[in-house]
Amino acid sequence: MRAVVFEQYGEPAEVRDLPDPRPADHGVVVRVEATGLCRSDWHGWQGHDPDITLPHVPGHELAGVVEAVGAGVTGWRPGDRVTVPFVCACGSCPACAAGDQQVCERQTQPGFTHWGSFAQYVALDHAEVNLVAIPDDLSCATAASLGCRFATAFRAVVQRGRVAAGEWVAVHGCGGVGLSAVMIAAASGARVVAVDVSPRALELARTFGAAHCVDAASTPDTAGAVRELTGGGAHLSLDALGSPVTCAASVHSLRRRGRHLQVGLLPSADGTTPVPMARAIGWELELLGSHGMAAHTYPPMLELVRSGVLRPDLLVTSTITLDETPAALAAMGTAPGSGVTVIDPWS
Repeated sequence: MRAVVFEQYGEPAEVRDLPDPRPADHGVVVRVEATGLCRSDWHGWQGHDPDITLPHVPGHELAGVVEAVGAGVTGWRPGDRVTVPFVCACGSCPACAAGDQQVCERQTQPGFTHWGSFAQYVALDHAEVNLVAIPDDLSCATAASLGCRFATAFRAVVQRGRVAAGEWVAVHGCGGVGLSAVMIAAASGARVVAVDVSPRALELARTFGAAHCVDAASTPDTAGAVRELTGGGAHLSLDALGSPVTCAASVHSLRRRGRHLQVGLLPSADGTTPVPMARAIGWELELLGSHGMAAHTYPPMLELVRSGVLRPDLLVTSTITLDETPAALAAMGTAPGSGVTVIDPWS
């Protein structure tokens, strides 16, 4: 198969011919029809994830067709159209038994714990608890975005954030996760303030339902701007980018007893990130993390997609080839982009 691989962190990746994967007894091999280029992939390439072993093939947002199944798999067969959460659960640990597969104690993650989907084929573990059937009328390009960014935003806003109609929601960072959160919050009846440095990202955010946009490139105090626009602060605020600046701005954007959701990864040299805890204590804020979404909780989201209430297809703003992927991956460090870029491994 052809795949994107890197030998050293931060060094240019390249496209090579590599051996086709084989399924584990409990797993499958999927022919990748589409895979998303996500900022988490950039973090992995930079060496921010301790699970990666070099050389490595990144990629964790995918959709495609089952090519081969392991001997122990009974619920799936070759030819099935599927996607998968970026957290592949074991199905048997206490967290999985409680239905919390997104925080599985023995989780695997394509593109991190093993070779991922920037390739023509990818192996996926524990297929019975992780695969999600793609509806016939949903394209693989759209389904690829569901496995990480859109599903992550859906669970963050709806399940962890407990968004309610009429609330103010602030979204800091309008890449794939942030724009998904804007769309989902607006569809839930919330009023959304989008914050980003990119005019194009803010334009898309307004298209997807943001009531107000704050240009962080020209607004020194974005949190103050959000508080002014919302008449005292957001009820719910998300850091969808993942930086000390956006994390702090999200917390300071809240009204008293508001809810901060950390969705973007926060890499740092010593593993710590400063958080405005004095504000959290004095204003009784909730500080929440959100980490993907379990496969068994996809049906309500898929029904909203099927009915047209949610339109993840509109988030896909570009499609590239495998050969274009190494440069696009490197560019995410300086220009995270807006919307979702999808890779077609067969073009």
